[in-house]
Amino acid sequence: MEFRELSVPGAWEFTPRQFGDPRGVFLEWFKSGPFAEAAGHALDLQQANASVSAAGVMRGIHFADVPPGQAKYVTCAKGAVLDVAIDVRVGSPTFGRWDTVLLDDVDRRAVYLSEGLGHAFLSLEDDSTVLYLCSTGYSPGREHGIHPLDPEVGIEWPTVDRAGRPLTPQLSDKDQAAPGLSEAREQGLLPTYAAVQEYVASLRG
Repeated sequence: MEFRELSVPGAWEFTPRQFGDPRGVFLEWFKSGPFAEAAGHALDLQQANASVSAAGVMRGIHFADVPPGQAKYVTCAKGAVLDVAIDVRVGSPTFGRWDTVLLDDVDRRAVYLSEGLGHAFLSLEDDSTVLYLCSTGYSPGREHGIHPLDPEVGIEWPTVDRAGRPLTPQLSDKDQAAPGLSEAREQGLLPTYAAVQEYVASLRG
């Protein structure tokens, strides 16, 4: 398994080796060794989620209060999504920066987003199935969102699906009502870079 850190510090892309034969394909989509080498600590798995999305469905930008936050290790088992990591840590040298990885059922990459980062994705194919390994369980009072089409963030979302057909973004009511980045900062919703650094350091011992 190979890995590289994205331009948003604290987010990594993992590319597994795939072993195929006439029966199909086998791969290890998570390995504790490469993960710990990248993140500097083990993954404390507390919850595993799955979502199935039609083409055009946009989920996020989601993040959680730190501590403890919610780190996510994400892959796409079927279909394709454009996965986005966004730095929403107030005081971070890269605050507001975002980076993308295509997660699909061809290269079968995964992305790890450490605590304090925002996460979003756009489904590029019907029935795209995304799997998440999470460091904490769902806690609605500690989880927040930023509108994924906020022009201040400026994510360059695809306008066509994998077949070249136009995409119409579909957002949940909650995501549609989410504030922009500046508004979320003014409301005190965003994690601070200092708090995130301190918490991640505690995971590394």
